[in-house]
Amino acid sequence: MTASLTSLLPSSRAAATWTIHLEKEYHKFSAAHFLIFDDGTAERLHGHNYRVAVEIDTPRTSCGMVIDFKRVKPLVTAIIDPLDERFVIPGLHPDLTCRAIGNDETEIRYGKRRYVVPTEELCVLPFLNSSSENLAEWIGTSLLDSVRSAFPAVQLSRLSVSVEETPGQQGIFTLKF
Repeated sequence: MTASLTSLLPSSRAAATWTIHLEKEYHKFSAAHFLIFDDGTAERLHGHNYRVAVEIDTPRTSCGMVIDFKRVKPLVTAIIDPLDERFVIPGLHPDLTCRAIGNDETEIRYGKRRYVVPTEELCVLPFLNSSSENLAEWIGTSLLDSVRSAFPAVQLSRLSVSVEETPGQQGIFTLKF
């Protein structure tokens, strides 16, 4: 005879959760960026091969599942693919400007720096800095919208996105509901 879940829990305050964790080799993107620090200095332009992982907690469905992996993977892919091989710029930084010059080029200015890049290779995102934790937040909030649209009946408990810029170094964004 199997024990019931309640008999296995150490106290009446304990709670069980169920999570799916997605960390696929193809959930990656390569992008250039630079960080701007509080004192106004900035890193040199450089790039990373970012890897994205996602965790989603929900109550289990009547068939004992959290959420279908096969249906979540393409949602993540659709969000991160447009970032691949792009120059990621923080669109909300007050001292950084982007302006179109000509039909297919954009000028980016920060302090004495000036970059001119093909517009199609630029990705301006709505955050103050292009850090891995801000990328994780942007991907996470985009994924939240996609999951809610694709799975309207699913009751999310937690959604977490990590963006690893180098092995062992990642920014993580978590929403708890």
